[in-house]
Amino acid sequence: MQRRTLLLVAVGVFMSTLDSSMLNVALPTLMLVFAAPLAVTEWVVLVYLLTITVLLLFWGRLSQRFGQGRLYLTGLLVFSLGSLFCSLAQGIGQLICFRFVQAVGASMMMAMGPALIKSAYPPSRLGRGLGMVGIATSLGLMAGPVVSGLLLRWSHWRMIFWVTVPVGLLAAFFGRNIVMAFGPATEERRPFDVPGALFWTGAVVLTILVLTHATSLCCSEAASGPELLLAGLTGALICWWLFWTHEVNASHPFLPVRLFRRRFFSMAILSGILSFTVLFFVLLLMPFYLTAILGLGPDSTGYVMMAVPLCVFFTAPLAGHLHDRIGGRIIATLGLLFCFLALLSLGLLDTDSSPLAIGLRLALLGFGQAMFLAPNSAAVLASVPLRHAGVTASLLATARNMGMLLGTSLAGLIFSLWFSRLTGGLDMKDFQPHLTAPYLQALHRTFQVGALLAFAGMAISWLRGR
Repeated sequence: MQRRTLLLVAVGVFMSTLDSSMLNVALPTLMLVFAAPLAVTEWVVLVYLLTITVLLLFWGRLSQRFGQGRLYLTGLLVFSLGSLFCSLAQGIGQLICFRFVQAVGASMMMAMGPALIKSAYPPSRLGRGLGMVGIATSLGLMAGPVVSGLLLRWSHWRMIFWVTVPVGLLAAFFGRNIVMAFGPATEERRPFDVPGALFWTGAVVLTILVLTHATSLCCSEAASGPELLLAGLTGALICWWLFWTHEVNASHPFLPVRLFRRRFFSMAILSGILSFTVLFFVLLLMPFYLTAILGLGPDSTGYVMMAVPLCVFFTAPLAGHLHDRIGGRIIATLGLLFCFLALLSLGLLDTDSSPLAIGLRLALLGFGQAMFLAPNSAAVLASVPLRHAGVTASLLATARNMGMLLGTSLAGLIFSLWFSRLTGGLDMKDFQPHLTAPYLQALHRTFQVGALLAFAGMAISWLRGR
């Protein structure tokens, strides 16, 4: 049962990460095919990320009523059908709508996958199970750009979505008996917290919109840009305050806030957000450095960037095994220490840095991420009773997505502000070879801020206690 459950979860994780990494490469093609502006085309990615982040906690809460296995299986089917619809889209609007359907299924799988692993594995082997899931994640991230490039070169953009359809449908068909073994939820059915769910949706949506548009609004030439940013930030803070106030006093809260009163739990979630924030500092800016400063082509840039998921592939099982032997606190904290060292080393890059030297730095970052992720997730899941496994797995996935958004937005904002200050108001798109020095200085400052965040995450991870 353990192996079959692991295989089913790994298939879902692989498909969702493969799809995301494939689509990032295909965005320029989609923009040309549909003759859509970038501001519209980027919603193909944004609606996917926004939907997943909002819905993760919904599925965690509903898993207590409908069962983790059934929700995961439903997610597989919805994701596969969404992929099929995306492949048939006749316009950019249809594609964005069908990406929403795809994201609904992906959010079910992301929320329920770790919870199924917790249900199938004993506490002494939980880290190993989650470590193996890390292999599926890295395989999807590594294969996505390669598969997308081949399909775009030799086939049609619609094949990017079609390729996951038969895999998802077959996994859903053969996974029926596996998920039925977990049975329906046995917890007493409680009223659904509608106000809490609405406050949560408003808070997450406003936060994501503020984060994703912070750079453009802050650096906008229009006088209303900073005002809109301030209004969005104020609205997000109000929604978070309303959500937390309501949840603390609710008899059947949407989010079990009592979990956050435990230092171990809250510190682990916060360090999880910071770990992905640090990761996306690098994933956002490194491709621009490799192409603009070193002059590498797209294929060479992809090979260098593969150092991160390749190292995760080999390290994740070891990290899970170490968690099962000595616990999550030491291993997770050491992982963030390696991330801190990697950011410091990346902050020393110059025009003479070789692709090999850069790849080694990125491998150190991937090693740190792998050492942190599986032990941190396993430690959090092992610390809660089974009835909270679905909600906890959803919170871990939400923290991951929040970290991605925060890292992307902060890295872009910090780099843009420094580059603009050093060049008299220029933007990254205005880069010319004579601007190499200010470009590198802005890159160094941004990675130094990332290193500080990694250090903060390391301290928080250690302070979680035993």
